[in-house]
Amino acid sequence: MSNSAVLPPPDHAPPPLSRLRERFGTRAVAIALALLVELLLALLLLTIAPRILTPPEETVPMATFGVSPEPEPAPEPPSPARPAETAPRTAAQPRPVEAEPQPADPAVNDPAPAPPVLLDIPLGRMPDIGAVPRRPAAGPAAPARRVAGPPAPGPDPGDSRRVEGRGPNGEPLYAAAWYRKPYDSELRGYLSTARAPSWALIACRTVADFRIDSCALLDEYPEGANIGRAVLAAAWQFRVRPPRLRGQYQVGEWVRIRIDYGLDSVAAE
Repeated sequence: MSNSAVLPPPDHAPPPLSRLRERFGTRAVAIALALLVELLLALLLLTIAPRILTPPEETVPMATFGVSPEPEPAPEPPSPARPAETAPRTAAQPRPVEAEPQPADPAVNDPAPAPPVLLDIPLGRMPDIGAVPRRPAAGPAAPARRVAGPPAPGPDPGDSRRVEGRGPNGEPLYAAAWYRKPYDSELRGYLSTARAPSWALIACRTVADFRIDSCALLDEYPEGANIGRAVLAAAWQFRVRPPRLRGQYQVGEWVRIRIDYGLDSVAAE
């Protein structure tokens, strides 16, 4: 037999805990184990917490229904032909319709009258009824009078406009419609005695050939301007159309004329 060298059995490696214990001591191993346990607990809580915090969703069952078309009515079978009647039918007499009795109106109860209002008036201040004036008894109404003949014609759209004021004897006045307005040269000589600015209103009666006469002063402004006397003196030159009433010119009616005397011009209205 050959002599062979006998090797010593290999030493077994120490476990990790023993190596940690030998290297860091007993306290370090306890700290590592505590951290591991805490990590495991944190993982467990993170896994269970969503199920606890999130409530379960309620599922509502879906209701389903079907809509089916209505069945069409079956066609009626044709009725058999009736044999022709030989005997004439007697005309059916209408039955008298009986009138339905109407229900009687229920009795309407009138509301009870309100109690009279009592006034607290002292006896010393009672009014004297005898001193109250009495109304005269109204007589019978007069019957309405009937007007015979056609109605009076209304105003024509082309009629002259009625203005305020009256003539010397209460004649109505109409707005003057100039046939020809007076020139400034015709008025300057008369208005030289008046004070400007001022104005005057005169009323004149229309005559033939678009002339006027019988003029009278209605108003002037300002007082004492002497404008009214100057306009009356110059009025014999004015050419005015007569007022138009119901489509016809009425010679003899009165018109109102206004003359404005300014610092630089004279205006006739």
